[in-house]
Amino acid sequence: MSVGNIYNYFPSKINLAKSAIRFASGILASSLHQINQKDISAKEKIELFVEDYLEIIQVSPEVIEFFLRVYLANRDLFEEDENGGFQLAEAFVNEVEALIQYGMKQYEFRQNQDFFVSFSVLTGILGAFTFLSGENVLERDIASYKAEISSAIYKGLS
Repeated sequence: MSVGNIYNYFPSKINLAKSAIRFASGILASSLHQINQKDISAKEKIELFVEDYLEIIQVSPEVIEFFLRVYLANRDLFEEDENGGFQLAEAFVNEVEALIQYGMKQYEFRQNQDFFVSFSVLTGILGAFTFLSGENVLERDIASYKAEISSAIYKGLS
């Protein structure tokens, strides 16, 4: 498809970017939703999600890199209307909230912790490893960090 033809489907660059961000966050939301449905500990859910996330980085790094580099670097562009900002990743945010609530309900996570801090613990570590992987500075294959990343997230929430 030519670049010009894309505008037959999206009226502007911002609409295209929003659609791509919804798509990327939908992939993460779908993965976490399937994990949230399992009757396992919150620690195991984190381990499974980290494994899925690292696989996405290896198989389709552009999905996560697009989200991080475009969305976070241009947040002001996405906040211009009611469908912008945090709402673009609403499905993923809801699944993270479900995981955190589950962990608190099971007494695995600290009780009554602030959602935004909890969200940042989970996504901050994963985002940092996405960046480090994209910069090719990791000393090992990214998948080999799974246990350490999972443990850091779990410890940060518990």
